[in-house]
Amino acid sequence: MAHEISYPPLNTPKQVAEGVWIVDAPPVHPGGMPLPIRMTVLRLAGGELLLHSPVSHDPLLQRALERLGRIGHLVAPSVGHWMFLQNWQPACPNAITWAVPGLRDRGPVRRSGVRIDADLSNFPPRVWAGEIDQVLVAGPVFREICLFHRPSRTLLLTDLVINLEADLLPIPVRPLAHALGIVAPDGRAPLYLRLLLGANRRAWRGPPSGSWPSNRTG
Repeated sequence: MAHEISYPPLNTPKQVAEGVWIVDAPPVHPGGMPLPIRMTVLRLAGGELLLHSPVSHDPLLQRALERLGRIGHLVAPSVGHWMFLQNWQPACPNAITWAVPGLRDRGPVRRSGVRIDADLSNFPPRVWAGEIDQVLVAGPVFREICLFHRPSRTLLLTDLVINLEADLLPIPVRPLAHALGIVAPDGRAPLYLRLLLGANRRAWRGPPSGSWPSNRTG
């Protein structure tokens, strides 16, 4: 089945902690390798929802989310996790779109018409300061904002750590997944990303405060 690498039910909010939901969606296929995709939803203290790495927009999904709170923030945390913003923005016209620095300057983003309202940095914006810590991890052609949701001690990552179940991958791509180091239970940053970040160690800065959490989504 085309979606067997994903985790049903798809396009459905599934609560994993207080104020934290995940939404699994059909996989994407970069370079021919099927990758499951997941959005994380955080409910801020004021009741607004933050959609981290939005999956494809679906009206039924939006209505399910709006039963949890008003969608106030759309977050594109890395250079590869912005493509589905295009349909969420008109559906949620009052939501603020936040993005990793430099995303707005990329040609595909400019041509898509996606609106970037504000860039994220190592310092959380006032709207979620005190609830969410964040850090920018940067390397050549790579940038990702990592979020730490303090109330649930949940760390939100996208490309920085990939942890795929080998048995769910098509047999032809399993050797590549093992070679990249992205197979559960020992998944980590893919080999190419470790090389990029290793070449840019001085640009990496650790979390601004607190300790790393034990939970992870994304």
